[in-house]
Amino acid sequence: MTELVLDHVSVRFTVPGATVSAVNDVSLRVRPGECVALVGESGCGKSVLAHALLGFLPGNAQTSGTATLTGDGPPLDLLSTSDRVLATTVRGRRIGLIPQSPAAHLTPVRTARAQLEEAVRVHHPADNAPREHAYRVAARAGLSPADLDRYPHELSGGMAQRVANALALVGDPWLLIADEPTTGLDPHLVDGLIEEFRRMVDDDRAVLLITHDLAAAQRVADRIAVMYAGRVVEVGPAGRVLDTPRHHYSRGLVDALPDRAFTPVPGQPPLLTDLPPGCSFAPRCGHAAAVCAVTPALTDDTHAVACHVPC
Repeated sequence: MTELVLDHVSVRFTVPGATVSAVNDVSLRVRPGECVALVGESGCGKSVLAHALLGFLPGNAQTSGTATLTGDGPPLDLLSTSDRVLATTVRGRRIGLIPQSPAAHLTPVRTARAQLEEAVRVHHPADNAPREHAYRVAARAGLSPADLDRYPHELSGGMAQRVANALALVGDPWLLIADEPTTGLDPHLVDGLIEEFRRMVDDDRAVLLITHDLAAAQRVADRIAVMYAGRVVEVGPAGRVLDTPRHHYSRGLVDALPDRAFTPVPGQPPLLTDLPPGCSFAPRCGHAAAVCAVTPALTDDTHAVACHVPC
C-alpha cells in the first residue's frame, strides 16, 4: 500500500553564530484516501517540512529521521535519496506540490499555457495531445483557455495560484502537498479547490494541506496535525481536534476563530534559534507546571497530544 510515514524527522539550519531548529522530531503518517491538514502559526516549520520531503532545502540544512514513501517499488526514504531520483521519480509524479507564493515559481517569460503543456510532455510523454490535456487540467483548477495565454506578470495573485494548482495536478500524483493553497482565492475558487482535494481523496489518493486557515482545514481535512515551534503537539480526527482540542495551543487557535471566542493566543512564538527547555509553549501557557520543563512526548492514540497537563 502506498503511504508516507515520517519518523522523528528534524531539520536544522546552520547560520553564522546560531542553529535554527525549524522542524523537531516530527512523526506523522499520511495514508491513501485521506486529507491531513498541518496547521499552526506562520514560522512554525510547516513549509520547511514540505520542502524537506521534496529535497528543496538549501545547502546549510541538516536532516535526521526518515520519511518513507512506499508503493511502486522498494520503500524510498525521501530525506536520504538523491536529487536525481527525486527529480525523475517523485516530484510531480508521486508527490505534487502547490507552492506558497506561486507567482515566484512560474517562469516569467513563458505563458501559463506553455508551462502547462511542457509539464504534460514531461509527465505524459506518450500523450499526443498535450494542449487538450493542459486544457482539462486547467479547467479542474478554475482556468479558462483564454487565461492560459497570459504571462505570470499579467496574472493576479489568485490567478497565479490557480496556475500553480494546475501544474501540481498534471502528473496525477498520489500525494498532493498544498502549501497555503487558498491564499488570495475568491470564495467560489476556494470551494472548487476543496472539491478537487476531496475528489483526489475519494480516488484513494492523499492530500497534505499546509495552512493557517482553520476554516479551510475544517471543511476538507480528515485529520489535523497541530504544529508549534517545529513540533507536532496534537494530531487526531479533524472534528475532535477542532471541537475538543487537548493541547492548550490548539485550544488557543480554535478560540481565535471568528465564530468562536475570537481571542488571539497570548504572547509570541519562541525564536527557533533559542527554544526554551521542555515544552516550547510553556511560556505562553496559563496551565504550565513544573513538569513542563521536560519535553512532552506525543501520546500513542487516535487523538494524540504532547502535553503534560492536557485540556
